Amino acid sequence: MKLGVLKETKPNEKRVAMSPNVAKNLIGKGHTILVESGAGEGSSYSDESYRTAGASVVNTEEIYSGSEVILRINAPSGEEISKVKEGCIWISMLLHKSNPELIQSLAAKKVTAVSMDAIPRISRAQSMDVLSSQANLAGYKAVILGADQMGKIFPLMMTAAGTITPAKVLIYGVGVAGLQAIATAKRLGAVVEATDVRPETKEQAESLGAKFITVEGASVQSEGGYAKEASAEYLQKQKEAVNKSLFQADLVITTAQVPGRKAPVLITEEQVKQMKLGSVIVDMAVEQGGNCELSEMDKIVTKNGVKLVGVSNLPGSLANVASELYAKNMATFLDHLCTAEGFKWEMEEEITQATIITKGGEILNS
Repeated sequence: MKLGVLKETKPNEKRVAMSPNVAKNLIGKGHTILVESGAGEGSSYSDESYRTAGASVVNTEEIYSGSEVILRINAPSGEEISKVKEGCIWISMLLHKSNPELIQSLAAKKVTAVSMDAIPRISRAQSMDVLSSQANLAGYKAVILGADQMGKIFPLMMTAAGTITPAKVLIYGVGVAGLQAIATAKRLGAVVEATDVRPETKEQAESLGAKFITVEGASVQSEGGYAKEASAEYLQKQKEAVNKSLFQADLVITTAQVPGRKAPVLITEEQVKQMKLGSVIVDMAVEQGGNCELSEMDKIVTKNGVKLVGVSNLPGSLANVASELYAKNMATFLDHLCTAEGFKWEMEEEITQATIITKGGEILNS
């Protein structure tokens, strides 16, 4: 199949949907790959590296006119949808539950829209799961950002001038990002505590060396690998259980997100007022409204003596490795959906059924 790789147009997005290494493998399987000139520059992939891999480097118009399948990381804008030819297949993260107007526009253009973020969290789909591969990197980067903003070091250090006590790190959410944040903070020498609405994550957190804060007498069920939205009663109990650790923490990392909905507020303004002077909160959910009431999108602000880091798109700040992982997820996903001759259209198969959002003008998932 003719696969076209478009340059990302979202502000501050440096990733690209296909790396030269993965492109070479796909070409070896019989696919033809067109790459928009300059698409890989933000990820340190030159046009020449794509040519060496066997891909053709072309302009934007040739991607739209010559591709059977267009690969991207982010969803298309309205202007970009108008350029896509009818019947084309578009594969990217679409966040379709949060963007009904986008999905309607794609359906109206009779574009087959395939959403990478809709891949179900089942064992056989793990190698395709872009949310996990990108969240893993984001969890690492959140700790590094927090360390940079803190006024102290992570590890216990014994010096001639005296002993430096280790930093205390609190992590909300023990999903993929939270687990990587725990592991990274522990490697740097911090004392780590973690909490999650799902009690089954306790063992995972403790296996990485974190103390798990349990909310007694309450729990939230998970569905499809994600926690369901917690009730106000549960969030109040969690707040009471976690407050002591929150007020003593040097660094707090929040990771809680609910697909298709605003992120839950886990840290209120009143709680921030009681935190240690100089402590830092890295709010990984800032793009979905934030887990802290005071977080601001793409800003680092200080409120009541606490630094709030609201940097969005953390995987994009690690563009080279993030793009390579995304491309590997994409290649595995393409192997599942199609051959070099075309798509299999196994519409009853679980992964295919979950990820094909529009087809032939019809909305299949909303």
